[in-house]
Amino acid sequence: MKIGTPKEVFDGENRVAMTPDSAKQLMKLGYECAIESGAGANAGFSDAVYKDAGVEVIKTPAALWKNVDIVAKVRQPNETELKRLTKDKTLISFFNPAGNEDGMEAAKAKGANVIAMEMVPRISRAQKMDALSSMANIAGYRAVIEAGNNFGRFFTGQITAAGKVPPAKVLVVGAGVAGLAAIGTSTSLGAITLAFDVRPEVAEQVESMGAEFVYLDFEEEQADGAATGGYASVSSPEFREAQLAKFLELAPEVDIVITTALIPNREAPELWTEEMVKAMKPGSVIVDLAAEKGGNCKLTVMDEKIVTENGVTIVGYTDFPSRMAAQASTLYATNIRHMMTDLTPEKDGQINHDMEDDVIRGSTVTFEGDITFPPPPPKVAAIAAKPKEVVPELTPEEKRAAEVAAFKAQTKQQVTLLAVGGALLLGVGLIAPASFMQHFIVFVLAVFVGFQVIWGVAHSLHTPLMAVTNAISSIIILGALMQIGSSSFVVILLAALSVFMAGINIFGGFLVTRRMLAMFQKS
Repeated sequence: MKIGTPKEVFDGENRVAMTPDSAKQLMKLGYECAIESGAGANAGFSDAVYKDAGVEVIKTPAALWKNVDIVAKVRQPNETELKRLTKDKTLISFFNPAGNEDGMEAAKAKGANVIAMEMVPRISRAQKMDALSSMANIAGYRAVIEAGNNFGRFFTGQITAAGKVPPAKVLVVGAGVAGLAAIGTSTSLGAITLAFDVRPEVAEQVESMGAEFVYLDFEEEQADGAATGGYASVSSPEFREAQLAKFLELAPEVDIVITTALIPNREAPELWTEEMVKAMKPGSVIVDLAAEKGGNCKLTVMDEKIVTENGVTIVGYTDFPSRMAAQASTLYATNIRHMMTDLTPEKDGQINHDMEDDVIRGSTVTFEGDITFPPPPPKVAAIAAKPKEVVPELTPEEKRAAEVAAFKAQTKQQVTLLAVGGALLLGVGLIAPASFMQHFIVFVLAVFVGFQVIWGVAHSLHTPLMAVTNAISSIIILGALMQIGSSSFVVILLAALSVFMAGINIFGGFLVTRRMLAMFQKS
């Protein structure tokens, strides 16, 4: 089968769904690859580079759609592209099925199979195909770069001969994939970074990246993000009021605000009000990543950059991934390639559209003349954090009863062992001579005492295994020292070797422990 990528017709879209590297990987799966002439030019991939990679370059979009079995593209297909679908074709692209009923009906009428890349389930196995996360990661990074481009100072603080420069203070609202990417970029540039999210489980992630999590003095039980596909749930009006009050308090302090709060197929929640914008310092910057759905900022204008009367710049661009077309195309093409790997388990260049597979079923919106959207929930549900089990505190009577029961069990075990041991010694004594029994009893007692000594060694500076081996080595040294004054040269030699080798083991153990401890010390 042949997989092809047309040039994107959406105005201003620079990405491409196939790169020369991804084409080579697709060929290893048994596919032939084709691309429309000029499709990768805006992303930095010329037709010549594709030809060198073994990709067929087709001049017109009509010819490409006609000659391929699988079409991989970035943006939702327009009416003309939908008309080019046929029964034997598979389309893989962003499709927006929840808001594209006409597109699904057109694909159904054509009998084509459509896989929507934004519908990839957010489960561990499908992370390599999660195009939404790939693009959100780029958007978060680019948002910080755009903010820096419009901000009149350094991100990091500096002390120079010309004066002191304070560090910028950045607030990231929403700590999803885009938010975490923005946090990582901001902290790496040296800014003081604050972050807020309604999901409590992301606080540790934020703090591990060097940012400060903004807590509200408000308690509300939030749904675990793992149970909602990784997205935040809708908050109560009371929580929202507390959230807005906190933002209004922070507005005069922060220099840059990056808002990323967006729930799929909903209008963006208004989190940064006009009052907050007026409270910000002149020269401050707001980058609104939710501009496509109305924006988190009240004053955001979609696809435009505006400056308010008090000198605050508000960036409402919706094409952040496209502004880094080469990187975005590479990641998206890799997502497509991984999807094709799952669709081609035999690596024979033939699609096996397995609707029993959670990832393939979840991503498919039309299949063999039927609309399959919305998909059923995946069989492998995300594992949410389990609440901590509260261990009931025992009463004094219950504690006493437990101690008595444990003492009785331990006594019974010890009496049984002594009885069995005594019976065995008696049995051996009935048969063996007296001289043998004298040495045998000493041997048994030595084993018992040695066992108690070895397992009683504290291992505060060692691992338990090293503590036990050092205890054994110490007993060997004691035994060897007792024999080293023997009249036999062989016994003296063996005792000396025992002391030498056991000493190496003990001193080596201390050296290893010292090195292990040094690993946890700051240089």
